[in-house]
Amino acid sequence: MKKLKLIIKREFLAKVRNKTFIIMTFLSPLLMIVMIALVAILTKSSLEKKTTVAFVNESNIITTEDLTDSNTIHFEDLSSIGFEKAKIIVSESSQEGLLYIPKKDSINQIAKSIQFFSQEAPSMVTISELESLLEKKLQREKMLALQIDLQKLEESKVNVDISMANFSGQKSSKMINGIKIAMGMGAGYLIMMFIIVYGAMVMRSVIEEKTSRIIEVIISSVKPFQLMLGKIIGTASAGLLQFLIWGILLLLILFVSSIVFGVDMTTSSMGAGQMNAEQIQVLAQNDTQFILSEILNLPLISMFILFICYFLCGYLLYSSIYAAIGAAVDNETDTQQFMFPVIMPLMIGVYVGFATVINDPHGLVATIFSMIPFTSPIVMLMRIPFGVPWWQIALSLTILILTFLGVVWVAAKVYRVGILMYGKKVSYKELYKWLKY
Repeated sequence: MKKLKLIIKREFLAKVRNKTFIIMTFLSPLLMIVMIALVAILTKSSLEKKTTVAFVNESNIITTEDLTDSNTIHFEDLSSIGFEKAKIIVSESSQEGLLYIPKKDSINQIAKSIQFFSQEAPSMVTISELESLLEKKLQREKMLALQIDLQKLEESKVNVDISMANFSGQKSSKMINGIKIAMGMGAGYLIMMFIIVYGAMVMRSVIEEKTSRIIEVIISSVKPFQLMLGKIIGTASAGLLQFLIWGILLLLILFVSSIVFGVDMTTSSMGAGQMNAEQIQVLAQNDTQFILSEILNLPLISMFILFICYFLCGYLLYSSIYAAIGAAVDNETDTQQFMFPVIMPLMIGVYVGFATVINDPHGLVATIFSMIPFTSPIVMLMRIPFGVPWWQIALSLTILILTFLGVVWVAAKVYRVGILMYGKKVSYKELYKWLKY
C-alpha cells in the first residue's frame, strides 16, 4: 500500500506541477465563457444582418406595398426594367438574389411559380422569411376570394400560454427545458473529452516509460498491477482537482452574476425548492436575469457531485483500457488499431444523448444506455438535469463500478505481460493469449 501511495503521489505531482495544467485550469473557464459569448454575438449579428433582395413583380395580386422592408431584408423593385435585364443586373451586383413573381391567373398558380435566383446558395433565413411573407399575402387573398370574414377570423384567434408545474405545485417555465438540455449536453460532452484526454495521458505515460526502459527499473520494486493502478489513480486525482477548481470558479461566477443582475440566490436554495410564478415574474425583468434565476433553481450541488462520480468511474474504466493498450505497444502509432473500439462506445453515448435524451430523457432507449457501463457516464449525465430516480442512478453506478473492477482485472493481465514486451506488433489474438498467462 505504501508503494501504491508513492506512485499515486508521483503521478499526481507530475501532472499538477505542469505549467500547461496550471494555466489551462484557470484559463479554461474564461475561454469557455468567451467562446459562448462570441458564438452568441456572432449568431446575433448574423440574424440581424440585413440583406438586399431585388424583385420583379408581374402579378396583380401581390403589390409593391406587400414587399416592404423587414428587420433582415431590404427590397429593391426592378419590375420596371423587366425580368431578363433584372437577372443580368443582379448577377453582377452584391445583392442576395432576385425574387421573380410571374403573372398567373390564380393564386395557386402564383404560389407554385415564384422563383428566387442567386449566384450562390441563398441564406435559409432569407428564403424562409420570403416564403412566410408571400404565403401570408396569398392566403389572405384566397380567403377574401372565398368570402371569408377576415375580421371575425382575426377575432376568433386565441393564444394559449401553458404554465408548467409538477404535481406538488412547484412552478417552472418553458426556458428551463432548454437550460437542462444545454447543461446535460455540456456535461456529457465534457466528460467524453476528459476521458479521452486523461486516458491518453495514462497511455502516453506508460509508453514513454516502456520505450525509455525506465519501467524495467520500476517493476523491480513494485508489482505491475500497483504501477498501473497508481498511474490511473494519480492522473484521476489531478483531473478531480481540476474539476473542483472549475466548480468553485463556476459558483463564484454565478455569485458575482447574481449580484450584478440583482438575482437573490437565497430564493433558489440550489434546487431545494422552486420559485412561485410571482417570483419568476419579478426576477424575469430581462433575459439574462431570468436565465440566471432558472440555472440557480436547478439542483446544482447534486448535479456536480454526480458529475464527479461519473467522471471518476468512467475515467477509471476507460483509463484501465488505455493503460493496457500503452503496455501492449511500443509507440503511439501502433495504438491506432486499438483506439476505435475504445472510442466507439463514447461516440455512441454522445449520439444517443443528442438524438434521444433531448426528446425523451425518460424513454426506454435513454434509460438502457444510461445503464450500460461504457455509455452511462455520458448518457446518464445528460438525463440527470431532467430528474432521474435515485434507484436508477444507484443501479447505473453499481454496474459501472463492477464493470470497472472486471476491466481492471483484465487490463492488469495484459499490462503484466505487455510491459516488458519490445519490438513485436501485438494483435487481438496475441492479447487473448496474454489473458491466459
